[in-house]
Amino acid sequence: MVKQLPPILQIGEILISSDILTEQFCCDLSACKGACCIEGDAGAPVTLDEVMQIEDALDACWSDLSASAQAVIDRQGVAYTDQEGDLVTSIVGGKDCVFTFYDDINDFSTHQPIHDCCLCALEKAYRAGRSTFCKPISCALYPIREKRFSDGTVALNYHRWEVCRPAVAKGRELGLPVYRFLEGPLVRRFGQEWYDELCAVAQELRQQGYL
Repeated sequence: MVKQLPPILQIGEILISSDILTEQFCCDLSACKGACCIEGDAGAPVTLDEVMQIEDALDACWSDLSASAQAVIDRQGVAYTDQEGDLVTSIVGGKDCVFTFYDDINDFSTHQPIHDCCLCALEKAYRAGRSTFCKPISCALYPIREKRFSDGTVALNYHRWEVCRPAVAKGRELGLPVYRFLEGPLVRRFGQEWYDELCAVAQELRQQGYL
């Protein structure tokens, strides 16, 4: 019998929602086609440092952006401050991130093409070796969302979103916990030592019957 975990755990100096250990997730582009980049009413959260890196990567990805996206960037830049006071990537039409574009890709699990998938122009330029910046860490970490409090405390929460229901289903099918699915982004953000500690805590909780 699985015991009840406390809602919040502390790994090093970081507070994390226990859902990150218990919930399962794996992006399913064949089902959602990258809807997280074009749904919602604000862009992806970014830091000032990331804004500078995105500006440096603009030339490398400019040709993949739509004319509407290029016009928005020319007018207000790659980022703006939203209604909640957060710095986010600029958007087109009130919802689409300016760095989205559409293309066909191959599903590596089924070897079938996924048509008209929403992709990231920044990531495409990075993978082609034309840029050193992949994409905002907030994008890479999703469905984990990072929150920083006024005292400097950092907390990680698991975000539930209707468009990601296929990812939840696929994660459960594979038995892939959120923190395992996001190993790369978590290491990128917090370092290998912190991630190893997270995995060790998860293993201990599993042995104790909490997971």
